[in-house]
Amino acid sequence: DVLDPERLIQCPYNKHHRIRASRFPYHLVKCRKSYPEVAKELATCPFNARHLVPRADLSDHIMKCNDKGILEQDIVNQSSGLQREQMNAVSTWQAPPCEEDWETESLEQSDSPFIWGMTNPSVNSSSTTFEQKNCLPSRVRAPESFPYAVSWKD
Repeated sequence: DVLDPERLIQCPYNKHHRIRASRFPYHLVKCRKSYPEVAKELATCPFNARHLVPRADLSDHIMKCNDKGILEQDIVNQSSGLQREQMNAVSTWQAPPCEEDWETESLEQSDSPFIWGMTNPSVNSSSTTFEQKNCLPSRVRAPESFPYAVSWKD
């Protein structure tokens, strides 16, 4: 029985090792480290990592591997199930109504410029002073000057 966890399997690295099927994956890792020269000569089956065969025989093994059919059947079942779900699924999602109107908002905005850290900056045509209201938290203060010279102010 292939599914029997007590079944004994022969180790591909050392022919004298016979390991229970339930412990076989762990044994492969351990023996790969113990027999690095043998490990270089073996290739792993793409359908079942427990199948280690000589590199020269890998293509033959792939053609005959029993796990290949199981994997292919799983892929067919998954893809057909996915297609069925896609055909049966009808989206009921609708975009929420948009309440923004950028055209109207741009016309409603005043001509006063945005200045960081200020609320309601009032630009007087005769002077360049602003009514300054600091909206920063109490533990943070706005800088009193720029860390660099502004050429347009001179």
